Parts: sequence; C-alpha cells; structure tokens
Amino acid sequence: MTKLRIAGITHESVVDGPGLRITIFFQGCQHACPGCHNPQTWSIQGGTEYRLAELIPQLKITPLITGVTFSGGEPFLQAEAGAELGEILKTSGLGLWVYTGFTWEELLDNLQNPGYRKLLAVADVVVDGPYREDLKRNSLPFRGSANQRLILVRESLAEGKIIEWRPKQVII
Repeated sequence: MTKLRIAGITHESVVDGPGLRITIFFQGCQHACPGCHNPQTWSIQGGTEYRLAELIPQLKITPLITGVTFSGGEPFLQAEAGAELGEILKTSGLGLWVYTGFTWEELLDNLQNPGYRKLLAVADVVVDGPYREDLKRNSLPFRGSANQRLILVRESLAEGKIIEWRPKQVII
C-alpha cells in the first residue's frame, strides 16, 4: 500500500508546464532555498499522507487536463511512490513534469537509488536546480530562476547530454 505525503494539489494550473495541468505539491524538502515560494512544504512531517488509491480520485482528471506536474517540496524525497503515481497517470495519456532542487548532474550521480531511476524513467521533463533569488526572472517560462533548466528526460539520457525542452512555436 504505497503512500505519499502531499502538501497540496492545484487542479488547474497553466504555470507549472504547458497546457492545463494538475500540480501535486510533495511534502518535505531539504534544499530550503532562500526566497522559496513554498516554505510550508519543507517539513517532512507536514502535509497529508495519502494512499495512492485515495489520492488519484482527488486529482479530478478531466479531458481538458493535458499533464501533471510534481512540485514541492522535493519530489525525489518520495521518488519510489512518485514514480508509481507517475506510471498510473501516464496510462491516462498525461505528460509528467517534475520540479526538483537537485541539478540534473546530481540526479545522474544518484541513479543507484532505485526510486530516482524510476521517477526519471516516467518523467517527460525535469525542471532542475535550486531556486536562486539572485537569478529570479519573471519572464522565464515555467521556472523561477535563470539557473533552472527544462530538461527532456528521455532525449537527454539517450544522447548523454542535456537536451532542453522548448515551447512549440505557433505560426499564424
């Protein structure tokens, strides 16, 4: 019976990835980034614990939802459970973005952790790196500071180098 500790859920977000998304805020974070907009997610004791079977109906997935975003807190602190949830959501045809305070390089250095490996395997995009208040840029799509990268996971793993996600251009 897999459990996740969740700080909250936003049912309709357009700021945590492309399209209309559900954002799940994981509870617990050791990064404690100065200027973090979710410091209430830092305590590993906070939030609410859910069994996956309880959590999924609360997501209220509708045909308008195109993806799910795992934010935080730090999703990789609950990587195994997050991967299991991600696998379930992907079977519904939803894309998955994962925000993390770890850099891509730190994640790759920890691939011996089976949870990290599983969560990366199910993610489409990882937004990596700690929030840095000195690099805050309101103009950047889907991230808070200029050091953070939008990384296409499968492509980056296959190429052995970072391949960044770019928004699709619409030609009128």
